[in-house]
Amino acid sequence: MKKLMTMMMLVFGLGLSSSQSIYYEAYRSSINDVNWQTVIADLLLSNTQKDQLFSLNNRYTDYDSWNHYYGTNPDRWRTDRYSEIERILGADNYVKFKNKYYKGQNPVAYYNRNKNNEKSYKSYKKYYKKQSKKGNHKGHSHGKGKH
Repeated sequence: MKKLMTMMMLVFGLGLSSSQSIYYEAYRSSINDVNWQTVIADLLLSNTQKDQLFSLNNRYTDYDSWNHYYGTNPDRWRTDRYSEIERILGADNYVKFKNKYYKGQNPVAYYNRNKNNEKSYKSYKKYYKKQSKKGNHKGHSHGKGKH
């Protein structure tokens, strides 16, 4: 019985890790699918804005660093990332950015829609909600600061 329980925990744990890695893959795609040099040139961004964008894009360079911050709420990366991009670009440039790369749609809604096409996203989200209700989640600082 003990072996069966251990095996079930291992399989369930790997399933969560796999589901969560899909969120990380979407996060990486949000960086890799954009030609940032073109964004910088097209929007005539300052060196400061350019540096801030590159810093944002390099914030979580691997799954472990991303998971450490977003592990208990992987949906949050979208809101955090695109709020920060809007702050860096400014409102007018952000609209131009959305129009070019997201057909004028809110990027958070874009990734939410794509997420809902993935069955594993749904199963992870159900698990996370159950854990949140039970109080089995790690707290994270939502304030500004070092990530």
